[in-house]
Amino acid sequence: MRIATYNVNGVNGRLPVLLRWLEEERPDIVCLQELKAPQDKFPEGPIRDLGYEAIWHGQKSWNGVALLSRVGEIHETRRGLPGDPDPSQSRYIEAAIAGVIVGGLYLPNGNPRPGPKFDYKLAWFERLIDHAAALLATGAPVVLAGDFNVMPTERDVYKPERWTDDALFAPEVRALYARLLEQGWADSLRRIYPDETIYTFWDYFRNAFGRDAGLRIDHLLLSPSIAGRLKNGGVARQVRGWEKTSDHAPTWIELNGPAS
Repeated sequence: MRIATYNVNGVNGRLPVLLRWLEEERPDIVCLQELKAPQDKFPEGPIRDLGYEAIWHGQKSWNGVALLSRVGEIHETRRGLPGDPDPSQSRYIEAAIAGVIVGGLYLPNGNPRPGPKFDYKLAWFERLIDHAAALLATGAPVVLAGDFNVMPTERDVYKPERWTDDALFAPEVRALYARLLEQGWADSLRRIYPDETIYTFWDYFRNAFGRDAGLRIDHLLLSPSIAGRLKNGGVARQVRGWEKTSDHAPTWIELNGPAS
């Protein structure tokens, strides 16, 4: 079973890219972020035409998350985090799909730092940690996937010295990510590639993709009850090179065992 996360950076404006990737790669379950579309403007029809069911949590102009499945029904379990400090922002959606609980998330950017946006990021991250602990307590197989807007270590950012003041690399944010992993979650790509340079995002400016000046901010975390099924994973870098594409590339993992 292949599960992917993709910050599409505008689901309607980038729809040809999304559909091309879905048709070529055929991931089983997909978490999308940054839909930038209100609830009634999600392109459900073209996505269903490719064989995917979909649920989504839209928001006009900003944010927005969705889950897609071609391996069975999507049984929504939650949209929004418990105690979300700003429930008007569409940043979390969760469902049971093919025997797995999938939480799709778009963690706040937090810039500029310091300031209210950074404070909101920290508060949202704390709520995610609390909810993640509750999910682990169930013992169910869980995948938390999305754009976390955090580079966990210096290995995850091109020229880390240039990012010391950025909210994505702030010590407080990296510490929260470490706390999340300490609950027992496995950072899947780092489990497979412990020492390699891996990026999932390249800015549009200064030829960042051409220079491979990237960041690893899109993550798929696995609960202990499913981490042992991890078989493979990677980043579909070629998608970042397509015309009118997102500044993120789809990031994926493959799990042993059939979808059930």
